[in-house]
Amino acid sequence: MARAFLIVIDSVGIGGAPDAGQFFNDDVPDTGANTVGHIAQVRADAGTPLQLPTLDGLGLGAAVTLASGLAATGLNAQPAGAWGAATQVSNGKDTPSGHWELAGVPVPWEWHVFPKTDPAFPPEVTALICKLAGTEGILGNRHASGTQVIDDEGPAHLKSGWPICYTSVDSVLQIAAHEEVFGRERLMKLCADLAPTLHAMKLGRVIARPFTGDVKSGFQRTEYRRDFAIAPPSDTICDAVHKAGHPVHAIGKIGDIFSMRGIDDLRKGRDLALMGHLRDLVDTAADGALVFANFVEFDSEYGHRRDVDGYARHLEWFDAELGKILPHLAVDDLLIITADHGNDPTWTGTDHTRERVPVLVHGLGAKQLGHLAFTDVGASVAAHLNIPYTGEGRSFL
Repeated sequence: MARAFLIVIDSVGIGGAPDAGQFFNDDVPDTGANTVGHIAQVRADAGTPLQLPTLDGLGLGAAVTLASGLAATGLNAQPAGAWGAATQVSNGKDTPSGHWELAGVPVPWEWHVFPKTDPAFPPEVTALICKLAGTEGILGNRHASGTQVIDDEGPAHLKSGWPICYTSVDSVLQIAAHEEVFGRERLMKLCADLAPTLHAMKLGRVIARPFTGDVKSGFQRTEYRRDFAIAPPSDTICDAVHKAGHPVHAIGKIGDIFSMRGIDDLRKGRDLALMGHLRDLVDTAADGALVFANFVEFDSEYGHRRDVDGYARHLEWFDAELGKILPHLAVDDLLIITADHGNDPTWTGTDHTRERVPVLVHGLGAKQLGHLAFTDVGASVAAHLNIPYTGEGRSFL
């Protein structure tokens, strides 16, 4: 029996979203943003072309051109895999919107977002955080980059013990706290207790962001991030596979995104560790299994920080590791590489960018899939595993 591997390389967009002009970074529309295309251009201009033989061999360069009309410099291989470009319909360029839609469930509501004001949170939300945290106040309370706000507010946090709370254009409230001064478990409980109230407002996620360090040596976020996400409104591909009696293995933040619904087990860690978990499951996952992975550091470490070189190096690392894994897949396995949104590190601001995403498939041979819906990914996984499926989308198999 066949297996399916669905791998989301977080924020690796390919431009061309037809509604990009309706989404913004620092009041600048996302029109023209192209994560892969612009990284390739910057590297080519620097004389160090982007080296992605595995992804490009599956069709990444061709998908960039299909999505946006841009020829990604150095990505010009003749595809040996099946490839296409997927367009999102949910009104959000965020993690839940992208992943849910890939799994067959477009978001049926408008997400709540906090205004770009200072303070950003209404008094009742701030008061609830203080009550749950047992503090007299909070720090931050504005739109901010996660790493920058920790640098800015970390010293005051160490003195006061108040949690650092911030948001962005996404439907999210993030809380950062020092693992020793505030306590990691205390932070997790604060976010877990706060989440139901904010989910009722249709806020997508409350995210716990533990960090370590001090003023002299600097602050570093740790691997123990946890997302407390609102549950999908209907069955996803995870539910469908689980209800059919097949195992569903989650890697990375997939468990948080889907509230562990329809998921049998979860493996977490930084991307390097996650790659090890993926290699292990390629060798050990049972027939009929779905392995659903998210590699987040493209987004969290390099996209939001607008670190072009770091993003490029991470793409090259992933490409090399993927190249080692593909030969170990069984002949009837299906592996899909895609993304949930863009985060162009050459763009203004620090937020995600609205883009189409690649759909690169190993296991179908060379095939142009054309323009796809995000939901076609979930439908195709269901068709490959030959299970009942109630989500949206059409199989491209």
